[in-house]
Amino acid sequence: MIRRWGRTTCPPYSNLVYDGVVGGQKYDQTGGGSNLLCLPNDPIWANCTTEVEKGGYIYGSEYQLQFYPTNKIFSFANAESIHDHNVPCAVCLTRQPAVAMMLPARTQCFPGWTAEYSGYLMTERHNHKARHEYVCVDYAPEADPAGYRNEDGALLYFVQAACGSLPCPPYVNGRELTCVVCSKY
Repeated sequence: MIRRWGRTTCPPYSNLVYDGVVGGQKYDQTGGGSNLLCLPNDPIWANCTTEVEKGGYIYGSEYQLQFYPTNKIFSFANAESIHDHNVPCAVCLTRQPAVAMMLPARTQCFPGWTAEYSGYLMTERHNHKARHEYVCVDYAPEADPAGYRNEDGALLYFVQAACGSLPCPPYVNGRELTCVVCSKY
């Protein structure tokens, strides 16, 4: 199984289990979960209340690209900005039983592995209170059909190399990191 962040479809030779929207902890809150979830578009509810309680919350995730006004990093078919749009996702069943991993800072898999998709490494902003996992967002991301929201829930920013404890070279200070999701059968 792989999660494809930023798309509602699966890579070739894998089957869609479900598509949905990315959800996570709000950027300015310290409690709650730290992982991002691919929430299905057709939730099924059990016993619940109609009141908003003081428990954990989950928010929709948005692309945050305001520092990239021309959006020349992502390959986006109709060249419109997806800044502040909700992030879609897909959960996919890979061919045969497989092991899948996300490789940061690479656009190609190591020998013997098959690339499922590639893109850019994204996560919450470095100075926000919330913490999120690093996810590989597809090179050609889609926007959720709900469109422009700008409600600032769980936010995704490009991840850039920060020289110092990170060795430079081979890394370059301020350069956006790529990623690839690889599988082995």
